[in-house]
Amino acid sequence: MIIGRLVSLPGRRLLATLAALGWIGMISLNALAAALPDSTWIQLQQLPGQGRTALFALAVDPANNRVVVAANSQGSLLRSTNGGTAWASVHAGSNAVNVVSFSPNAAGFVLAGTRGGGALFSRDGGATWSNARGLEGRNVRVFGFALTLVAAGTDHGVFTSPDGATWTSSGLTDRSIGALAVEAIHDPVRLVAGTDVQATGGTLPLYQSLDGGATWNQLNPPLSGTMTVKLAAGPLPPTGNVRPLLAGTNTGLFSSNDNGASFTPLSGGGLLPTTDYTQVAFITAHHDRFYAGSDGGGSKSGGLWRTNDGGQTFNSLQPPQPSVTALAVSNDEQPLLYVATFEPATHAVVLWAYHDTGGQPVGPPVSPVASAPRIFHGSDASTLSQILASPQLPYIGLGLGALAVILTAIVAHLRSRYR
Repeated sequence: MIIGRLVSLPGRRLLATLAALGWIGMISLNALAAALPDSTWIQLQQLPGQGRTALFALAVDPANNRVVVAANSQGSLLRSTNGGTAWASVHAGSNAVNVVSFSPNAAGFVLAGTRGGGALFSRDGGATWSNARGLEGRNVRVFGFALTLVAAGTDHGVFTSPDGATWTSSGLTDRSIGALAVEAIHDPVRLVAGTDVQATGGTLPLYQSLDGGATWNQLNPPLSGTMTVKLAAGPLPPTGNVRPLLAGTNTGLFSSNDNGASFTPLSGGGLLPTTDYTQVAFITAHHDRFYAGSDGGGSKSGGLWRTNDGGQTFNSLQPPQPSVTALAVSNDEQPLLYVATFEPATHAVVLWAYHDTGGQPVGPPVSPVASAPRIFHGSDASTLSQILASPQLPYIGLGLGALAVILTAIVAHLRSRYR
């Protein structure tokens, strides 16, 4: 018997054996934590210090889908290394954080833009942070990443940096830039910027730079809406050298395949709802697969949708709350989605994880409460059946078995010492 052998071992060998069994248990539990059920909404640990205001700053490491960085309403940055199961404070700030963005080009490089306090940068995946120079006092709202520079949209135009640590103004200083996309990541870098200050004269302006922000010219595409709230450029298609460009306004979502010269509406007419679109994210290297999210502008028309055909059709992912305020998508073929939702009536803020395998979305019923809402997944019987049917059941059994062996061995060893 294993227990009998453990009891007869000397103390040091016993400890070594227990440590090995402990590692088995830890590996088993980590394997369980790393796996989410397919296409199912899972509620995450509440973000410490969030309070009762919507969460906007959320990002996932492209190199590790378990590393997530978020900012709470107090201005603190928090980091999770286990997919949102637990959070650790990594920076205590006094300014609200507008945005957190991982670079898709430089491993471990993260930027955080604050409201009136400039920007912070990290080179170790968000574990430690430093203040960026040149953005002091600025309201930093969005970042864009090229291979040779980083761009930031602020309340005084666009700033650029070669390394994210030192920034200089690059134009549009009389505009508040809340949307920014990098249309060409190689030199010469092409940038597209938009403002959410209400346009006058019925024209929604976009601004374009063909030289990495050195000079700018105005685009006047026929887009509906009075402000631009989101711009996103996708991967290059298999043929051609123009990246798809998505523009979210306060009235809809639009796509362009000619560098913003013209746009096709993706909302209205039986497609997406006619509302504001504040969240857009492409899936890995697919130019025609992306997510679109909306908080609904305070209405019930928000949600989260996916397209696999460049916006010709959309499928709803049926988030537990329709008001989606933040979205982070991992760099996987079947990505992990980290989503923040907000219930205007109760001010309930909830974080969710969703492993998108393309199946029919499964999620808890919508039943928010004002403080730390807990969503139940059906009856106890259905929960038990889900656990028994889970592909992670062997890991659960292995982990619990290892822990049981450890406890039994400890008890037996202690008893033998007093005989």
